[in-house]
Amino acid sequence: MEMILIDIKSYRLGKISEAQTTMAFLSRARVVSSALFGTRAFSSSSSAYNPSFSLDISSQVGSCMPISMMRIGTMIHNIEMNPGQGGKLVRAAGTHAVILKEPSASKMCLIRLPSKVEKLIDSQCRATIGKVSNPEHKAKKLKKAGNSRWLGRRPTVRGVAMNPVDHPHGGGEGKSKSSGCRGRVSTSPWGKPTKGGYKTGPLKRRK
Repeated sequence: MEMILIDIKSYRLGKISEAQTTMAFLSRARVVSSALFGTRAFSSSSSAYNPSFSLDISSQVGSCMPISMMRIGTMIHNIEMNPGQGGKLVRAAGTHAVILKEPSASKMCLIRLPSKVEKLIDSQCRATIGKVSNPEHKAKKLKKAGNSRWLGRRPTVRGVAMNPVDHPHGGGEGKSKSSGCRGRVSTSPWGKPTKGGYKTGPLKRRK
């Protein structure tokens, strides 16, 4: 403080200029701060004042990088299934996946998809940090039939509205798919059962 007061007196007497006094004051302030905190003064180009360098995950939203460079609990989307293949998973509006296992610990990383299914993904696959935008998309209601046609959806005709030659549910009096007193189960246009626990796929081999 004594040296700073001497510089101020010299400035008042006209011995040194105002710029020299300011530079001397700033340099001595850096020395005092370094002595108090036990660290050297940071320059303007130091990484501590670099706005692009931050450990906060919110500042990295939108960045695309390998999963191995992320942390556990990170919300991601547009995930690759094979390295270099391009994004395949979690691309719908408002969706996101969560990393459940530390990516850098092993080659495979455990990820929970929006369907609550947990899937192992190669840690070298790339993904984008954050959620997909437009989460209100699922709440949008179609106001007329034309909105559905604009999306490429063609009309679906019910089987009970057809004739007997067109569908097993066709014919009869009123809205009924019955066939006699016992009734008829839901079937496809070709007569194969479709609901009620019927398995139409190939059966698994018993061990």
